[in-house]
Amino acid sequence: MKIDFEKCGGLVPAIIQDADTKNVLMLGYMNQEAFNKTKETGLVTFYSRSRQCLWTKGETSNNFLHVVDIKNDCDQDTLLITVHPDGPTCHTGTDTCWGEKNEKNPLLFLSELSDFIEKRHKEMPEGSYTTSLFKDGLNRMAQKVGEEALELVIEATNGTNDRLIYEGSDMLYHLIVLLTSKGLRIEDMAAELAERHNPGWKKH
Repeated sequence: MKIDFEKCGGLVPAIIQDADTKNVLMLGYMNQEAFNKTKETGLVTFYSRSRQCLWTKGETSNNFLHVVDIKNDCDQDTLLITVHPDGPTCHTGTDTCWGEKNEKNPLLFLSELSDFIEKRHKEMPEGSYTTSLFKDGLNRMAQKVGEEALELVIEATNGTNDRLIYEGSDMLYHLIVLLTSKGLRIEDMAAELAERHNPGWKKH
C-alpha cells in the first residue's frame, strides 16, 4: 500500500469506522511510524499533533481499536480503517467523537443472512435445514413462503404482536432462501422499493 505522507507534511488523516455497525467513530492522524505500528500490533496508533508523539488508542483507557482492514483512498492520502472497538471511542466516554450511539442497524443483518444462505447454497452441508429447502426444489420453497405468509396474516388479524414478528421473520427467511435459489438477493427487493419511492416511478 502506497501512502502519500508528504502531501500534508508527513501526516495523513485516518477515518475510523466500526467494522460491524459501519458507523464512523473518530478521525485521527498518522505518520509513517504510527501506520507501521498499527500494522504491526493490530491496534490503531495515531500521531498526536499536540504532544508530537505516537499514541495507541486505549493505552490509558483500555478502549483499544482492533484493526480489521485498512484502505487507502484514490489520492493515496486518506486512510479508512475498520475496527472492532473495546468500549467507547471518545475520551469523553461517548461511543463516537460526535456523541452518537454506536448501534448496529438491525437491517444490516438481512445482508449478513443473505450471505449465510448463499454460503449454504454453495456448500450444501448435510444436516442443515436450509440445505434441505434447496434440495426440495423451487416449488417447495415457494410453498413455504406462502405457508409462512398465511401464518403471518393469521397472527396479524387474530394474534399477538410477538407472534406477528415471529411468523414475519419465518416468512422473510424463507423468502431469502427462495430469492437465493433464483440468483437474487434481498437487496434486489430493497432496490425495487427505493425505485418505487422515486416521485417519477410508474407501475410496470
